[in-house]
Amino acid sequence: MTQGHQPSFGIMTAPMQVDYDDVQRVWLEADAIPQIEHAWLFDHLMPIGGDPNGPAYEGWTLLSALAAQTERLRLGLLVTSNRFRPPAMLAKIAATVDVVSHGRLDFGIGAGSRPSAPVARREYEAHGLPFHDAAHAVGALAEACTVIERLWTSDEPFDFDGDFVHLTGAFCNPKPVQRPRPPILIGGGSTPTLRVVAEHADLWNFQGGDMADGLRRGAVLDGFCAEIGRDPLAITRSTNVPVSYDRPGDTRAAIDQALQAGFHHIVLMLPAPYPAEVARWVAEELISRSA
Repeated sequence: MTQGHQPSFGIMTAPMQVDYDDVQRVWLEADAIPQIEHAWLFDHLMPIGGDPNGPAYEGWTLLSALAAQTERLRLGLLVTSNRFRPPAMLAKIAATVDVVSHGRLDFGIGAGSRPSAPVARREYEAHGLPFHDAAHAVGALAEACTVIERLWTSDEPFDFDGDFVHLTGAFCNPKPVQRPRPPILIGGGSTPTLRVVAEHADLWNFQGGDMADGLRRGAVLDGFCAEIGRDPLAITRSTNVPVSYDRPGDTRAAIDQALQAGFHHIVLMLPAPYPAEVARWVAEELISRSA
């Protein structure tokens, strides 16, 4: 599981308004550059920026394809919407990707899009998916984490009768390669979500931006850890930093602010179109001059 205070750097390629070949190129470049330790996709079914009718690839399908072609990068979705897939099905999908990648999955999950984000909200109605209120979403996330962990580790089928999840004879085979299970990264900053983070996460992802806000939310997380007797240092703090190709100094300053605030798992969000050899540029201009 990812722990400690040494910075780790990764990239994020949002699979929208781009071709598959573009994303594939960047990931294969990054896989050959040791300074880039992890790579991420997002989980949206329709674009959340640019042409609303433009291309957006399904995250887990694309992740599996990239997992089969890379050898070193840790990889995941930042983050899976728990609203999209039943948790037992998601556990099976994730276990498959961990097998395909030979044990390189970091399992990212969150409650799902906020009701205040209409550009993301539309994808639920467009795909016939229910969209419940925030309390329902966070409650379902907590049960999903419990069920998914159990499916990855249980040697026997089990039943589960929760408020949101109901399973009979649930079982996952094959198991993930990683033991006892892949690391769980939970994204989100609401107080109810942070309680789920304290209980289940190995990594917590703060969406980035205002690091003072990140510190405040981190203090809330520390309090929840104290309540359940968990060492808050067991949860690696992760955050996202938008990359500017034209103003790399601004990006390096944002990285430094994140590191100073205790966020040591840095996800560099690459805007499309991706320049030639962008992964090498990231390593030389951003990571090597920030670490």
